Amino acid sequence: MDIIVKTRREFERIAASHIKELLPAAEVTPAPMGYLGVVFVGGLGAERWRAAELIAQKIPEADRVLVVEEAVRAEPGDIERAAVEVARRYISPGDTFAIRTTRRGTHSFTSIDINVRVGAAVKEATGAEVDLEEPTKPIYVEIFQDTAAICTPATGEYRKMRRDKPLSLQNLRKVALGQFVYEGDEEAVRKMGERIGRAAQTFEVGELTVLLHKPVPAKTLRVFLDAVEEGIESRYQIQIKSYGRSVWRVPVYVYELYQYVRDRSGEPIVVTDPKGDYITHVKERLAELFRSKRVNILIGAREGVPPGVFRFASLVVDLVPEVTIATDFVIPSIAIAIVAALEEAGALPKYAGKRRRAPMQDKE
Repeated sequence: MDIIVKTRREFERIAASHIKELLPAAEVTPAPMGYLGVVFVGGLGAERWRAAELIAQKIPEADRVLVVEEAVRAEPGDIERAAVEVARRYISPGDTFAIRTTRRGTHSFTSIDINVRVGAAVKEATGAEVDLEEPTKPIYVEIFQDTAAICTPATGEYRKMRRDKPLSLQNLRKVALGQFVYEGDEEAVRKMGERIGRAAQTFEVGELTVLLHKPVPAKTLRVFLDAVEEGIESRYQIQIKSYGRSVWRVPVYVYELYQYVRDRSGEPIVVTDPKGDYITHVKERLAELFRSKRVNILIGAREGVPPGVFRFASLVVDLVPEVTIATDFVIPSIAIAIVAALEEAGALPKYAGKRRRAPMQDKE
């Protein structure tokens, strides 16, 4: 094998077909040894780098394209020696690197064993520093049963968090949403409540208060509140399973609008309404408000926030001029708009990276 192409599972045959069309002389093997999400490309020799670049440019099914620099027995000592040889050709002292190991099959060692051993050897041989998050020169060790391929990438790495990327959760946690009850037929109320709950939980805002500004049928209120809680819970369960961090479950309260405004007197209150200022035009003022421990944001439903409340608001903001946003889209819109405005104002902290650790990253 000269190139290893990684795809989504069950896309390996589609990718292999397109690669064969692109490189007719190549030997293309989808799902080698039954491993899904992998395509072997061989028979290229010295042309393998040019071929890898073509695959990266022309085949969107190829999530990652790795050029095989060495292939050895899947034994730690052999892998270490081969990786050091590759690193000496590939890595300079001013570079940073990481070892990414993926094992397929049963072995007496783990991926992290290889990462640690090979990483230490490469560091000693090249003088380069380890950077597990954003290495300039990553080395991939792809193990298929008794064979280990030492690879360099023809495609870049995409990561959720990169250095200098703004961090939003700290400020979103300050947000206290005041959401009006949505009225309508029972099914519409239920669907809207679920969507509002899911949206609030998605952004992990500090709290969600359902506001009453006029008499509301008891059944409507009950259906709406139950649906909001269901929406929060469904999203929360997904988050705790998929996030690698603790998740805040948004609490829900009920209050009367005017008493809520009186109760939050002295705290920032932001009203969302098309009559307000475009949010990015007041970004500096918004940044000042977010220096407070809590920022209250009022959201209407079918009916807007009563104009009398505007006088007690710190800001009245328009999220998208000339557009009236549907009730279930307001929370995502306001959250995204706030983050964008605070970033433009330079009010968001930046991700500085994790503390450097001795072991390399484990990739099973």
